[in-house]
Amino acid sequence: MLTVDFSRFPLAPGDRVLDLGCGGGRHAFECYRRGANVIALDQNAEEIAEVRKWFAAMEQAGEAPEGASAVAMEGNALALPFEDDYFDKIIISEVMEHIPDDKGVLNEMFRVLKPGGLLAVTVPRWLPEKICWALSDEYHEVEGGHIRIYRGDELLDRLKDAGLEPYGTHHAHALHSPYWWIKCAVGVNNDKALPVKAYHQLLVWDIVGTPVISTLTKAAERALNPVIGKSFVAYASKPHRAGARGDATADRADRADRADRATGGAE
Repeated sequence: MLTVDFSRFPLAPGDRVLDLGCGGGRHAFECYRRGANVIALDQNAEEIAEVRKWFAAMEQAGEAPEGASAVAMEGNALALPFEDDYFDKIIISEVMEHIPDDKGVLNEMFRVLKPGGLLAVTVPRWLPEKICWALSDEYHEVEGGHIRIYRGDELLDRLKDAGLEPYGTHHAHALHSPYWWIKCAVGVNNDKALPVKAYHQLLVWDIVGTPVISTLTKAAERALNPVIGKSFVAYASKPHRAGARGDATADRADRADRADRATGGAE
């Protein structure tokens, strides 16, 4: 179940890709299948061990093109163990809402992303997340849980403040919003409740059901994504201009000054 749309976030064979806060590794696996050199990084040792096993299984099964590579490692998002300008692409999916110093994480991603490189960031969308918080404290008041709810424009502003240039957004996983509302209403850990079990079956059909069912569920999700999409997805690039840090006004002034000098100051 991918949140990032790879038609908006294109990968080329051999791209260095960081899946930051990779969790179970779903985006890292897809990047590996597409021929990238992937590093999946997370602070959870158990999840990293599992991702490492799946990378090995994919290699044995020949699921990745020749020349692609995949590494799973533990690490701290606020102190990435990589050189400046190291990665062509970075994905950070459903992570920012957990981290108190989200600005620090953005600064680190800016540092290790190459000029011209692309970033994809996904977070829970404001309205569906607000409803979950209203229905259940247990949903977010847990160790390592969600500590903030982003509005879309707020996240874009933070990307700009870090020096990145947003170039697109969309919403994803509309069918998952009602599922989490039901879970919050009956108890987040109450997976045996009939409404939860029934809706979970719908989500399973969406992923592994017959072509007819999958076509119907995916059409419904596309229609509902703009309204109740569970995730907000933003894409941004790192400017080529050395030292750019989101100062768009200074950049425009610099271009105007160069143009003025080229024309001798004439109007």
